[in-house]
Amino acid sequence: MPECLNIQKSLGWCQGTPVLPGVRRRLYYISKSEIVEWPTLARDENGRATSAELTGNFELNADSKWKYIDHLPEKAQLTSEAQGEVPSQTQLNKLTIVHPGVGAEASAAASYINNNDNVYLVQDMSDRWRVVGCERWQTKSTVAQDLGQGPTGTASTTISVEATDETPAPFYKGKIETEDGDFMADGSEVPGE
Repeated sequence: MPECLNIQKSLGWCQGTPVLPGVRRRLYYISKSEIVEWPTLARDENGRATSAELTGNFELNADSKWKYIDHLPEKAQLTSEAQGEVPSQTQLNKLTIVHPGVGAEASAAASYINNNDNVYLVQDMSDRWRVVGCERWQTKSTVAQDLGQGPTGTASTTISVEATDETPAPFYKGKIETEDGDFMADGSEVPGE
């Protein structure tokens, strides 16, 4: 029988340390079908996650790249809440972003985002990358468009995402392979380049 050691740790905060709200204006997304290997959470011998930071890289199919969506950061929100019952509680991570366009490209994006199981990479204002979507559970993405009302209305495409995970939107420091080039989420040099 496995030993049930306590994995809890203290959670301190230095008064006056800023916690910057919000997310940066560009996020990345990809269909889960394009992911060959996922980064993992550290676990103890009982299978409990001991960290909210993923280890390793997203390994993609040959020629696959993360796609980007530019959005209005002042209208973006990433939240997480507990769901389910003990001992099977998980986190429901919710992401809402508003893209300022409603043209043909934004309308086409709606069809493949609505009907696909995606994963999203979001950068917070402290430059840390968070993952919305995991290997175990399906990600639900919905897209709504508003052409605005009258001369003062605002046209927009709103993408809403709900993704179950073990932790609130886990942190990612690995490689991000994009159409515009590869980079490391932690800001270090890409190995081998």
